[in-house]
Amino acid sequence: MLTLAIETSCDDTSAAVLRRDQILSNIVSSQVDGLRFGGIVPELASRAHMVNLFPVIDSALGEAGVNKQDLELIAVTRGPGLIGSLLVGVNAAKAMAYGLSIPFIGVHHIEAHMIASFLDSPAPTFPFIALIVSGGHTQLALAESLGKYKILGQTMDDAVGECYDKVARILKVLPETGSGMAGPALDARAQNGNPEYFKFPRPMLRTKDYHFSFSGLKTSVLNFVEKEGRDFSDQETNDICASFQEAAADVLSEKTIRACVDFGIGQIVVCGGVAANSRLRSQLREKCEVKKIGLFIPRPKFCTDNAAMIGITGYLKYQAGERSDIHLSPKAGISIESLSN
Repeated sequence: MLTLAIETSCDDTSAAVLRRDQILSNIVSSQVDGLRFGGIVPELASRAHMVNLFPVIDSALGEAGVNKQDLELIAVTRGPGLIGSLLVGVNAAKAMAYGLSIPFIGVHHIEAHMIASFLDSPAPTFPFIALIVSGGHTQLALAESLGKYKILGQTMDDAVGECYDKVARILKVLPETGSGMAGPALDARAQNGNPEYFKFPRPMLRTKDYHFSFSGLKTSVLNFVEKEGRDFSDQETNDICASFQEAAADVLSEKTIRACVDFGIGQIVVCGGVAANSRLRSQLREKCEVKKIGLFIPRPKFCTDNAAMIGITGYLKYQAGERSDIHLSPKAGISIESLSN
């Protein structure tokens, strides 16, 4: 079973080829045009996908050593995401599926992040608690089975990845050249800092629900910097990054563990770009070991947007008997709970 997977939900163009659940290739082409404008410009992103997509598909096929005629399934992100970007990927997938007379499956982007852990061994089993953390999402979900999810809680304001990006800008911690992601740069600085340097607040840590709030944490860092009113040394910047990161990780890990205990679930899956964060990973490992909870986090390269996670999700859905209609339309906003209906 050879699957071609396509991911164009935001500003990365990605294509992968899988033989059943084994990755033969996974190509990601990152856009850098948005850096000139301080962020992603949807129109520019969709135009870049139109230019990049088929060369990326050709690269994925070439690296996998297969021809288009060998393909038996096409999986593609159908939402959520930027509508213009999604349209490029979905229309390409439908055209290829129609031309090759093979089925295709539209995949929910967030579900694919959760299923990315199935690319590794050992893989989780249902049910599990999923912590979904990225630049656009911060959610806790109960994954009962493939395609059946219940959102337990989510951010009331900023997503945690957005908070990381804004704090990095406040501290003038810049992303690496060619990358628009400030979070990894802040994480790298934090690893050389003292997390006890300053006690930033842990918003909503003690509330009985599973919701999050990160705007106050971001504002606390801003107030601290403005109150000091001076330039910080490199070491002080490292210490502030570490103190901020410790606060964010405390909230995320504590509420995730609590959800496992409350629902009697023995497994956690952490997914999304922020799942690559070193302190969040280490905190959860420490707490899960104490509570005897299984922890599954994809390798860092599978935490960010990539087509391999779309491919494994599409393959599992195909095995479960699911197919998508050729008239499938992408949706910019679509909840994972809608998959259960």
